[in-house]
Amino acid sequence: MPRTSKATEPKPRATRARKRPVHANIELTADRLVVRTPANGERKSASGLLIPATAAPAPKRLAWGDVELVGPDVRVANQGDRVLFLPAAGLEVELEGEDFVLLRERDVQAVSPGAADARKDRPPGQYL
Repeated sequence: MPRTSKATEPKPRATRARKRPVHANIELTADRLVVRTPANGERKSASGLLIPATAAPAPKRLAWGDVELVGPDVRVANQGDRVLFLPAAGLEVELEGEDFVLLRERDVQAVSPGAADARKDRPPGQYL
């Protein structure tokens, strides 16, 4: 049987760990939600004019956001749902360079199921 030196033996490939999002390791407490905020605070009017975030009275404007993380005591929303909330009611938090809002469940005004949930539970639409 021929001898092989360690220099000629193939080296086993090191397995690379997959990069997981930082928020995958975070567990929220109680009735907390982490919501992805809209890309920017600007919006457009019905006629297409750009309204900067500084022009609108911020405390009275509700915003829709996507739920990223859900605490164990949250009853009304699931991960992936869209929620309507008052941005001033939450605390801003940054995860992996992205801005999120930390809310309590009582600060959520409305919930819209995510795209996967909406298709599963609703009957097909009527065609006219």
